[in-house]
Amino acid sequence: MKYILLLMLILSANLSAKEYTVDQKDKQFTMSDLVIKVGDIVHFRNSDPFFHNVYSLSPLKIFDLGSYPKGQSKAVTFDKPGEIEVNCAIHPSMKIKIKVEK
Repeated sequence: MKYILLLMLILSANLSAKEYTVDQKDKQFTMSDLVIKVGDIVHFRNSDPFFHNVYSLSPLKIFDLGSYPKGQSKAVTFDKPGEIEVNCAIHPSMKIKIKVEK
């Protein structure tokens, strides 16, 4: 019974998660700030004719999506509240701050 309740809680959390798309265009993220909720998913879409490499070294969410070309999108699920800075390893001026709320 305990496991069924836990499974139901996990499934309901996943059903309420929202998805966002942050475009990469003209060597910039299309927004400088984004506010989301815990469990939400952000898709980082490359709309530039060259590669981007989206990453974060923020302690709350460390990730590196690797280099990917125009037309591709990679996603990250944010599972803890707080602020996360996201950058591009190829274009150092590219930055976005993502605030994850409970």
